[in-house]
Amino acid sequence: MKKQLTRKDFIKKTSLAGLGVALGSNLINAKSYGRIVGANDRLNFAAVGVRSRGAVHIDSLSVMDNVMVTHVCDVDRRFLDEGGKKVLNKFGEKPNLEKDIRKALESKDIDGVTIATPEHWQAPMAIMALQAGKHVFLEKPGSHNPAEAEMILEAQKKHKKLIQLGNQQRSSAHTIEAIKKIHDGAIGRAYMGKAWYSNNRKSIGIGKEVPVPEYLDWELWQGPAPRRAYKDNLHPYNWHWFWHWGTGETLNNATHEVDVCRWALDVDFPGKVTSSGGRYHFKDDWEFYDTLVTSFEYDDKMITWEGKSCNEMLYYGRGRGATIHGTEGTVLIDRNGYEMYSLEGEKTFEYTKPEKDETTGLGGGGPLTDAHFTNFINAIRNGEKLNSSFDKVYSSVSILLLSNIAWKHGKVLELDRSNGRITNDAKAMSEDWSREYEPGWKPKV
Repeated sequence: MKKQLTRKDFIKKTSLAGLGVALGSNLINAKSYGRIVGANDRLNFAAVGVRSRGAVHIDSLSVMDNVMVTHVCDVDRRFLDEGGKKVLNKFGEKPNLEKDIRKALESKDIDGVTIATPEHWQAPMAIMALQAGKHVFLEKPGSHNPAEAEMILEAQKKHKKLIQLGNQQRSSAHTIEAIKKIHDGAIGRAYMGKAWYSNNRKSIGIGKEVPVPEYLDWELWQGPAPRRAYKDNLHPYNWHWFWHWGTGETLNNATHEVDVCRWALDVDFPGKVTSSGGRYHFKDDWEFYDTLVTSFEYDDKMITWEGKSCNEMLYYGRGRGATIHGTEGTVLIDRNGYEMYSLEGEKTFEYTKPEKDETTGLGGGGPLTDAHFTNFINAIRNGEKLNSSFDKVYSSVSILLLSNIAWKHGKVLELDRSNGRITNDAKAMSEDWSREYEPGWKPKV
């Protein structure tokens, strides 16, 4: 009887070695695979925020060799218990369950922390973890405002620990190959990137103030954010659509594809950001847009982002993706492959990945996340270069936060291209570059 291929076997044979060979590259080879197998010491992790994406973090860590999740942290007792059961099932050992991340960070045995919390908590928690001497796998976007992104960079430099941002397409072998072809001139001079995302999210209604559920520590959930009353349409997901805690669809999803465009065009901060749209589909508590078009303008290049949260009409048959346009052709890239086209629109090449990743699902699981964690583990153990080190990709996060600011203020923002700071709107800069914090909770580097 033929032995069934397990997920761990697939990671070893495909994500670590086979994908690079299948695509005709040496991006992932036997030597880098050997860095995982036979490592001397076990790496211990705390997984924080384990309902959806954080549960995927546990899944990916479970297929790494000589890695253990020793602590699970969540302010919702339901998810804390579920996360503990998942770890026991995946690793065969019961983890410590902690509601408060600060308690877990006291452990000297923890080497790294994975963070998949609401966005108002991400940067403060990452800075806490760095200060405690831990490496960090930080879910996108990683910060609630541009000032926090700068603080993470400062903390990373000061404490000399690794931070991998959770935009897993940076670890995609086929995306790496496609970007290399673009940089090598396969479509001439690349000058435009178009990124998009489509979904059919439903109305969140009008929330009512209700007693906090007994399973939720609302005080700790709010953490760094100034205190507000609990409403019945906030937790566990709809906080995304409120300025106080979230960053809207742009940071929820554009962080992936706009980063691919910026990577392909080899640019950082643009000179101008223009953002137009609104909350058109429903009339409810949702504070951000559900439909948005943003342009990032450079001297001789541009990136556009189109987000449709409530209309799932696909482009190129895809709910998300990016096209890179050049003087001699176009490349279409998504999580599951890429295609190349001539200047006349004739397809000249196509690659489709054998095992699919989630595209619009909430967890975003699949082999790309496994590959991203593999790179993170290799970097901790052997100094392998991180594919998405925060200092490499933070400008993608920052320009998208600036897109939100441009939309909120209804202004074309002009930027200092060295650091992304707003130069033509003092009000926008003073109000939204940073945020107010609950007394005693402001992050300090």
